[in-house]
Amino acid sequence: MARGANLPAIAAFNETVVLDAVRRSPDGLSRVELAARTGLSAQTVTNVTRRLLQQGLIREAGKQSEGSPGKPRTILRLNPAGAYAVGVHLDPTVIACVLLDLEGSVVAHVHRPSPPDGDAVSTLAAAVGAIREVLATPGVDPERVIGVGVAAPGPIDAERGVVVRPPLIPSWNDFHLRDELTAATGLPSLVAKDVTCAAVAERWSDPAGASRDYAFVYYGTGVGVGLVLGGEVYTGSTDNAGDVGHVLVDPGGTLCACGRRGCYGESVRPYRLVMQGLWAGVLTPPVGTTVAPEEDLQLDVETVDELFTELASAAEGGDAGAREIIDRSIRNSAFYLSNLTSLLDLDRIVYGGPSWSRVERRYLDQLPARLAELDTGILTHGIAIASSAIGEDVAAVGAAALVLDETFSPRAVVR
Repeated sequence: MARGANLPAIAAFNETVVLDAVRRSPDGLSRVELAARTGLSAQTVTNVTRRLLQQGLIREAGKQSEGSPGKPRTILRLNPAGAYAVGVHLDPTVIACVLLDLEGSVVAHVHRPSPPDGDAVSTLAAAVGAIREVLATPGVDPERVIGVGVAAPGPIDAERGVVVRPPLIPSWNDFHLRDELTAATGLPSLVAKDVTCAAVAERWSDPAGASRDYAFVYYGTGVGVGLVLGGEVYTGSTDNAGDVGHVLVDPGGTLCACGRRGCYGESVRPYRLVMQGLWAGVLTPPVGTTVAPEEDLQLDVETVDELFTELASAAEGGDAGAREIIDRSIRNSAFYLSNLTSLLDLDRIVYGGPSWSRVERRYLDQLPARLAELDTGILTHGIAIASSAIGEDVAAVGAAALVLDETFSPRAVVR
């Protein structure tokens, strides 16, 4: 935890230190406990908490006896309605929008289909409409909404808020998303990579830090990996960490756009599994299309999503061909994750994202055993594998959490 300093010139930093300490203690803290945890003097804590109370960011939540004679101590907790942040996730398949309160709880959420052609302007308009809908939530003071965070496919230019060259939605090349969104909503905005946002959401949902070193595997239109190392979300030198698509896992496998065969991202993404299902005769081709072996079809995102759902359902229903396709993606995932967990000494893998629920049970049933088969004896511990408790909106929740973090985190104040 960040430590405070008893200098009036950095009062804003001390406020974030105290607020962060309160956030990480769901049962609340007394002023005496805050002084002990932050390293601030009792007088500084008194002054800081007075300002936070006046700002409506914390609240007094009753008295607590410390088990010794004397005046009971007042417990301080976050005021959930003290601040709100909007999070938007732009996936080629769906636009998810959430409104988070200061405790990180979702108080409103909206889903809208992404434009099938992936047009940037149309997608932005749909996102703005979703934002306006969550901002109209009864009981939410619009003056308390501090900004909008957007989870977007990478790569991105985080400094300028620009989506650079997302391979799955080329019409978004060099789109100035942050500035366009701020102009449309009047709210400060930030743009982050979707896998980073997913990792942030998972971290915020577990402030006590049950695991400090884990990978979040984001499974949507594509696949990416967010990393939490030493309790902090790792973003890389340009905030583009997590692009794992071209890690080789299946030599001689599916041809990737990069020209190689067997890349991780291509071997597990829903579109590729759908095409394998069509080639194998497991799935019925869309009306008006002809399937030829090893030839890809131009399918819109809605069709891919529908066929992927059918493929996963067929696998659950016992179809041998469908099971082989899903199980092959599990084997490829295990190969990649075995190397990642050994390289970084991770102890947990969390899955989530818009497409995850369709294959969740089969992955969770098989992946632990697959990883155990690949264990080289380097790791001295097991690897826990779980689904995110946040659900399909994990990237949107993380984008909103980033806004809260950028505003109230001690790390954001000092950098």
